[in-house]
Amino acid sequence: MKRGAGRACALAAGAALIVIAILAPILWAEQASAIQPEQALLTPGLRHWFGTDELGRDVLLRVLVGTRLSLGIGTLAALIGAAAGILLGTLPVLIGGRGGKAIAAVINTLLAFPALLLALFVAAVLGAGAGSALFAIALALTPIFARLTYTLAGGIAVADYVAAARMLGAGPAEILVRHLVPNIAGPLLVTLLMSIGGAILVLSGLSFLGLGVQLPDYDWGSLLNQGFSRIYISPTASIAPAAAIMAAGVIMAALGESLASDLDGAQPASRRRPALPTDTSASRSSEAVLDIQGLTIGFGRDPVVHNLSLTIRPGERVGLVGESGSGKTMTARACAGLLPNAAWWTARHAEFLGQPIAPAGPAAQRTFGCHLAFVFQDPASAFNPVLRIGTQLVEGALEHAGIGRGAARERARQRLETVGIDAPEARMRAYPHQFSGGMLQRAAIASGLMVAPKLLIADEPTTALDVTVQARVLAEIDRICEEQHLALLLVSHDLAVVSQLCDRVLVMKKGRVVEELPVSALSQAAHPYTRSLIASIVELDADRSRPLVAGAVQ
Repeated sequence: MKRGAGRACALAAGAALIVIAILAPILWAEQASAIQPEQALLTPGLRHWFGTDELGRDVLLRVLVGTRLSLGIGTLAALIGAAAGILLGTLPVLIGGRGGKAIAAVINTLLAFPALLLALFVAAVLGAGAGSALFAIALALTPIFARLTYTLAGGIAVADYVAAARMLGAGPAEILVRHLVPNIAGPLLVTLLMSIGGAILVLSGLSFLGLGVQLPDYDWGSLLNQGFSRIYISPTASIAPAAAIMAAGVIMAALGESLASDLDGAQPASRRRPALPTDTSASRSSEAVLDIQGLTIGFGRDPVVHNLSLTIRPGERVGLVGESGSGKTMTARACAGLLPNAAWWTARHAEFLGQPIAPAGPAAQRTFGCHLAFVFQDPASAFNPVLRIGTQLVEGALEHAGIGRGAARERARQRLETVGIDAPEARMRAYPHQFSGGMLQRAAIASGLMVAPKLLIADEPTTALDVTVQARVLAEIDRICEEQHLALLLVSHDLAVVSQLCDRVLVMKKGRVVEELPVSALSQAAHPYTRSLIASIVELDADRSRPLVAGAVQ
């Protein structure tokens, strides 16, 4: 109840401030500027609530009329500072590498300067005037928004749905507008509202010092300057503009806090990669969907995957098994060209459908997106939370299939139906948080099937799902691969799951493949680590009196 009343009061005060800024100059501008020497320096009364100045002008009317310039310049400066800050703050995330670190260092350096002092310095250099003050305030606010954006966008940029967008060929501008900004808009809006109050305060300070709004125009700061010279004789001439400045700051802060509370309550439950050298003389099968030889992946100076080789042919199902931290996910992401910017990788030979896998730009990623489907480990992070499921499914077909929006929507409906989601037409209009974990995972599979993929990479697709839902998801993957003759790379730590779906298994330990063998030959595994993984599988008819076998072998 109290929270709702506070929000209503903040909205009403904000609306009143806007109405005053719009109507006051229309209604009282002429009266507020009229010089009446016979009424000079009148004390407050019923006719002039805050008295008059030395030229007989009503102080209250001048404060009301000055609201437009104070609020207008403050709001515009905050908007410009926010726009510049958002662009600057997303550059380190989009660029990455040393260039991104250099920009981040510039942001941190600018943030070290107090906004008021920075604005004062810039305004003094540019000269007095409203335009100079506007630019100075916007420049002073830019580092604040840049740092906030950089912090927020850094967490969003590593989400799986952003990686999927890159695979679809989205460039930096599209990722910024479609994926980064919408997901960090809430905190930015809160900061923007509070920054408007700060911008008004800084503008008033500049005008008070004679560096802001110049005569014959006036804002609250210049009115405060005019009344300050006789503060001991007629204090109301200074109290009125000072009260207006304080009230605007309080109102903007209240609006920001109200918006922040609403957003909280609405929440649903290094270096760049070097180019891969292609060994054209390496022996390889021309029929392979994926052919990688001698893959090494690392961060900084430390490799995390060592000299891995992997070949997958059409329709073949290969499992990549190992404990957490063995390098499975990094290998799968390297196969799709989706390693993070901080990672580097090399290989003697690496091809997907006969095309070199390399740090890909938009064009190369579009080629990948046409023929490769990636089911991420966390289904919740595979979809952009601010876009409807149908919108995200349709996007892949529009980009790669060359069909119209109507046909793409029909295909999305069919794919959702294919993976066992009931009422697909209605589900297309839902947001990701309205799906259960199992439904999200099946929707992720449907997203990959919107084009005609040759290879499906599933990175632990049943993680965090209950046993019943796991069985359904695995059954869907099995059926789809069978019907569409898809090659499959299944990443898992569960050897039992891999043995059900795959033809061949690669066992990884500490970034190396320690054994490769057909599923039918698992009982004859030679490596102790593989044997320990097999022995750690718990069966229903197991002897409960015997201790469980640990899968890891040092």
